[in-house]
Amino acid sequence: MRTLVLNAGYEPLAVVSFKRALVLVMGGKATIVAADTGHPVLGASAQWERPSVILLTRYVRIPLARRVPVSRRGVLRRDGSRCAYCSRSATTVDHVLPRSRGGADSWENLVACCLRCNNEKGDRTPAEMGWRLRVRPRAPHGAAWVVRGVERPAEEWSPYLTAA
Repeated sequence: MRTLVLNAGYEPLAVVSFKRALVLVMGGKATIVAADTGHPVLGASAQWERPSVILLTRYVRIPLARRVPVSRRGVLRRDGSRCAYCSRSATTVDHVLPRSRGGADSWENLVACCLRCNNEKGDRTPAEMGWRLRVRPRAPHGAAWVVRGVERPAEEWSPYLTAA
């Protein structure tokens, strides 16, 4: 079971194992905000709820610009696995400005693309093909992108992830 860790200001920081979360709670570094009450953790002298969301007791400074690394999987996820040109199901990633022409491997230059459009486009720009992008590619933002492990959020986490 996984636990969402919130900073003292209720911003999502990380996802950790429930064991790590329990160590933070027992050490006085965090408090339990939401727990799975149906499955308590039994100790020799006590019993604890299994934490689902914990809140740190002290604020942890985080870098202002936590950048999301560019990846094929991330581009497909950002674009909903839909082709940026024809809206069909996408399985590949395309450089809007081809790499051979100086196009970078960046969020702003990569889009999800179906195999057919990717092969047809080849080493050309969308303008040269007479194509238009459905959406303007940009770097993703929000807690769901910055906090690792939030790709498959638990139901109890939603109030804390939507606020960020």
